[in-house]
Amino acid sequence: MRAAVHELKYRNLRAIAPCLAAYMCAYMAEWGPEPELVVPVPMHSRHQHRRGYNQAELLARALARSQGLAFRAALKRTSGQASQVRSRSVSERHRNVAGAFTCVDESISGKRILLIDDVCTTGATLEACAAALRAAGASEVSGLTVAREV
Repeated sequence: MRAAVHELKYRNLRAIAPCLAAYMCAYMAEWGPEPELVVPVPMHSRHQHRRGYNQAELLARALARSQGLAFRAALKRTSGQASQVRSRSVSERHRNVAGAFTCVDESISGKRILLIDDVCTTGATLEACAAALRAAGASEVSGLTVAREV
């Protein structure tokens, strides 16, 4: 799994996103109420410009398409925070992303949201994104990633 995520993230192998999304869907089958919107974790604009795409968005779009769910790029990352890759401790990662995301889509109010990212290390990014979605009125936010780094 690590190799597949690495190929998607760093080697521009975008075609693998639907396969990884199908893997993610297997976990959704056991959940309660179906989400109403699928939302990707946004990248810092500088990183996305350099890479040319957001791997979480590719995964979220593929998952939404395969499940017949609505997709929204409802979050934006604010500028100024340090790279999560350089943040080593759990508390440092949480401080780094606190308030780093804002919801830019009013249609999420009252909706059950499925938040998608490629890898979860400490959960700090997912928690910060979920907080922004809840602050904008989301009724429920669940997170799903391809892999968890341990």
